[in-house]
Amino acid sequence: MRLTLQMLISHGRVARKMGLGPQSRINMLRNILTGLVRHERIETTRVRADEVRFYAEKLIDYAKKGDIDEKAMKMANFWLTEKDLVPKLFKVLAPRFEPHSNSYTRMVRIPNRHNLDRAKMAVLEYKGNPFPPLYPVKKDCELSLINQLLKGYREEREQQLAAKA
Repeated sequence: MRLTLQMLISHGRVARKMGLGPQSRINMLRNILTGLVRHERIETTRVRADEVRFYAEKLIDYAKKGDIDEKAMKMANFWLTEKDLVPKLFKVLAPRFEPHSNSYTRMVRIPNRHNLDRAKMAVLEYKGNPFPPLYPVKKDCELSLINQLLKGYREEREQQLAAKA
């Protein structure tokens, strides 16, 4: 295949192609974002999760301005297809992320779908949600070889520093 100048120039097409067209893409993103606000954790394909993540963080940025801000209300009314979630956005999610300045979401890769199309899957969630963590908490095992060696090294180092002083 020959590389042509036309293939190298993007002509402003920066959005991923999802759905049947631009309107279908927006509706899909709105539905996924509505599900994310309602459940605070969703499972979808990696491409969709990566795309929705940007809009989910922007929605929280606008919600932090408060429900009296006109632009924040417009954004909430546009992106949330279920209007009963607008108060949750302003009263629950925005105060939760008030001290944070960036990254309100977490995306975790999960195994591919095996039944239909082997699509790469991901879980997208708001941080601080009430669900148990996806990754188990790592416990420090004091009896492992590495931890025993590090413990011995620390004790030797403390003795050397005490002898010098």
